[in-house]
Amino acid sequence: MTPPKFNLGFFPTPLHELKNFSRAYAGHRIFIKRDDHTGLATGGNKTRKLEYLIGDALAQDADTVITAGAQQSNHCRQAAAACALADLKCHLLLGGEPPGEVNGNLLLSKLLGAAIHFTGEQRKGEDLELLAYKLKKEGAKPYVIPYGGSNMVGAMGYVEAAGELKQQLNKKGMNPDYIFFASSSGGMQAGLMLGMALYGWHATLMPVRIDKQERDGLSLKEIVRDMVEHGLQSLDISKKIDTGNIPMLEGFDDAGYGVVTHREKEAVQILARKEGILLDPVYTGRAFHGMIHFLEQRLLKPGTNVLFWHTGGLPANFHYAKHLVDQ
Repeated sequence: MTPPKFNLGFFPTPLHELKNFSRAYAGHRIFIKRDDHTGLATGGNKTRKLEYLIGDALAQDADTVITAGAQQSNHCRQAAAACALADLKCHLLLGGEPPGEVNGNLLLSKLLGAAIHFTGEQRKGEDLELLAYKLKKEGAKPYVIPYGGSNMVGAMGYVEAAGELKQQLNKKGMNPDYIFFASSSGGMQAGLMLGMALYGWHATLMPVRIDKQERDGLSLKEIVRDMVEHGLQSLDISKKIDTGNIPMLEGFDDAGYGVVTHREKEAVQILARKEGILLDPVYTGRAFHGMIHFLEQRLLKPGTNVLFWHTGGLPANFHYAKHLVDQ
């Protein structure tokens, strides 16, 4: 059964060719799917997940939403905006200590009216249920959204997105051979795997792991596998998915989550200066670097179509400004 949905974004998001960037890699046509244009508080991929998560919260008569992430969390910024639209209170549990300067996504989350709780080393929602219990004692009706919005309810946003992309590809008369994207909490990847099976099309998924830290003792591959197995049953998908072989491009996150190196800096600058498109240094910059690596090392089959799925993250550039340009 498909969960209820609360409309938050502007869809379909654009799909177009990166013509200037493609010239450097003869033999490939490179496209971009613009989920930075979903529209919710500067956009991003979490809007798709939140349409189903907020819909589920409202269906359960919740009056408060609780979720968690890093201080520059794109998910938390969009969750705060979604709560404003749905007239729900929003509580965000953010890792670290209160900063001396509020900027980027944290600034926007505050402007959007979210109540902020700083949680030290706990940035992946370890204290969500504790806060939910406290708010219930105070008379609230809280709805808990997991880290990154990544459960089967949230993943439905990318099951739907797979169908949206198929329609766009059919109109263009093309099909991507490879799809690169940032994979961090797993919901987008699980949704795409399920959606491609449901809508009957194929491409090689190239998810670039952004964060090697486990969540609740599970690796990202295990988290994705569990959601896919759940989705196969709940969506009654007959096509088999090899859940013993979850795709994942590892090794691009060796510097650690949110640590900006020259690789992310160069990736952000390249796309900005070739195509006028802004990535962010934590997610899309790291994933775009991963795609550049595969192109430059000639690890992709010649003559293929390559798609980069832009998941947003613009506001984080202001927080990481000193790492992105020479002062």
